[in-house]
Amino acid sequence: MSPLSHPLVALARVRAKPTRRRALQEALAALVEPSRAEDGCFDYAPFELLEEPGTFYVRETWADQEALDFHMATPHFQAFAARFEELLAEPIKLIPLREVLVAATADPA
Repeated sequence: MSPLSHPLVALARVRAKPTRRRALQEALAALVEPSRAEDGCFDYAPFELLEEPGTFYVRETWADQEALDFHMATPHFQAFAARFEELLAEPIKLIPLREVLVAATADPA
């Protein structure tokens, strides 16, 4: 990663078919360890939307687009992708994010 580049940060929204919530949760959990072990992965953490059980968000931070592309080609992600029709109510929506820079506050001392 070049000194001027910024990590790629995104939320992946993943919605389970009505009867597949538990299976999707387990499939997402199985992705965590191998994904975090990938070169270029800074963060990979699944969450479930409290007000909408069966809707999950995966917070992901990658060194760059190349690292994310590599992730999507790995055997563990491809095994998950092979189950999309079985598990997902709709295609995964990847929501790219940009950090909002906050100015440092002056020390009152």
